[in-house]
Amino acid sequence: MLNSPVSNELIINSTPKGDRIALLQDKRIVEYHLEESEPHFSVGDIYLGTVKKMVTGLNAAFIDIGYEKDAFLHYHDLGPNVNSLNKFTKEVIAERIKSGRLDNFKLEPEIDKHDKIDKVLSKNTLVLVQVVKEPISTKGPRLSCDISIAGRYTVLVPFSNGVNISKKITAKTERQRLQRLMSSIKPANFGVIVRTVAEGKEVEELDKDLRESIAKWDAGMVALKSAKPRDKIIGEMSRATSMLRDLLNENFDSVVVDTPELYQEARNYVLNIAPDKEKIVKLHQGKTKVFEQLGIEKQLKMLFGRSVSLPQGGYLIVEHTEALHVIDVNSGNKSNSEADQEATALSVNREAAKEIARQLRLRDMGGIIVIDFIDMKKAENKKLIQDIMKEEMRTDRSKYTILPLTKFGLMQITRQRVRPEMNVITAENCPTCGGTGKITASIAISDIIEHHLEHILENQNEKKPTIIMHPFLQAYFTKGFPSIRMKWYFKYKTWVKIIVDTSFGITDFKFLNDHNEPIDLIG
Repeated sequence: MLNSPVSNELIINSTPKGDRIALLQDKRIVEYHLEESEPHFSVGDIYLGTVKKMVTGLNAAFIDIGYEKDAFLHYHDLGPNVNSLNKFTKEVIAERIKSGRLDNFKLEPEIDKHDKIDKVLSKNTLVLVQVVKEPISTKGPRLSCDISIAGRYTVLVPFSNGVNISKKITAKTERQRLQRLMSSIKPANFGVIVRTVAEGKEVEELDKDLRESIAKWDAGMVALKSAKPRDKIIGEMSRATSMLRDLLNENFDSVVVDTPELYQEARNYVLNIAPDKEKIVKLHQGKTKVFEQLGIEKQLKMLFGRSVSLPQGGYLIVEHTEALHVIDVNSGNKSNSEADQEATALSVNREAAKEIARQLRLRDMGGIIVIDFIDMKKAENKKLIQDIMKEEMRTDRSKYTILPLTKFGLMQITRQRVRPEMNVITAENCPTCGGTGKITASIAISDIIEHHLEHILENQNEKKPTIIMHPFLQAYFTKGFPSIRMKWYFKYKTWVKIIVDTSFGITDFKFLNDHNEPIDLIG
């Protein structure tokens, strides 16, 4: 029996702090991102930086690109063609070169892999750099001079001439086809990396994708002519759009956004790269928030805690330290449900491996991850757990390495992280007592709501109010016969709509009018 294809949905919720983005597979969250609204240094952004400090002991330089801490650039991240990049940058700024085309540009010799950075850069010089790792913890961004422009099917590499095919494309005939194709259509002095999703694509699609990347480079070089130090020259697209670029395939079911601006941006992008999928972009217009309606809010609260439950009764304990992450697998009430200890351990470990692969993507955990699986005696069972982990992490877009289980049942994983680790606060202070443990007014909250409702209906002439509240309060007002809400109907001759919001504290509530606008309440 064939496995049914996995459904993918991208849900985008706009908040005052920025856009919250959830990638769902079969309704379960596998990736979660917060794209902050204030200026951010995203992976892929290209800046005009200034060399502030040379550190020969580290064979590195610190570059000012406008972040509060200078960004780090190591010699190995300069790329072999940095001299060509620096020469071209100077020529563009001096306006001796009018466009980003490299047809008539003479490339400089490649640098020696084992040389020193002070042979290439000097203090106070301008240099074109690309963010390869976002600011994390106390560290500034990490940079590269090996510039690349990512498209949907290809990655454009200026000042290079090679054509490299993704290792995940294994068919020899397809690799040869793509090699011939890209060699014939790529412009001079531009290299191309062919991405996995290009497999089987026609020349028209690949050519269009390449042209868009070239146009992006050309526009950046036009901007460079009048740029000042710290200016962003080429910006990576928004996190949501870049996820669409990397993930959109025939199994993508829907993209749901909750603001007209985001809807237009996502729709235009999908229309451009896959016109047949334009209808999958939808605008959420209900009164209930999109994360609430689709159960995402609840999933987030349950998935980001220190303890994570497994479907059949086991659970994980996730601990974070400065140097590494530790995940402990526990059998919980599963321990008596199998015939013997080995069977129990294997059953729980299989579930745990699947959930851990999901947690690594969800929290974007990077560096060293140590997993303490339940001890198993049989070598074939240990191998099976490693195979499951490899299969589950196959769709992970970060670079990673999985080592076999040790004789103590420990598995080590290294996973590249280019963005700060995602965290969601799951421990909450009581909204009434503020964490003091003293409650004085929560018993009166129902009276307060009824007092406001009476004033709104009788003195403010609102016709169809809606109240948003915690599930406990909603149950109090709607359960039983006759319910309190039903009594309101007989008293005020209008039906009061009640919406649940699990992000609200038990004493939080909000009134909306029939236009979905907040109602000002009396003191």
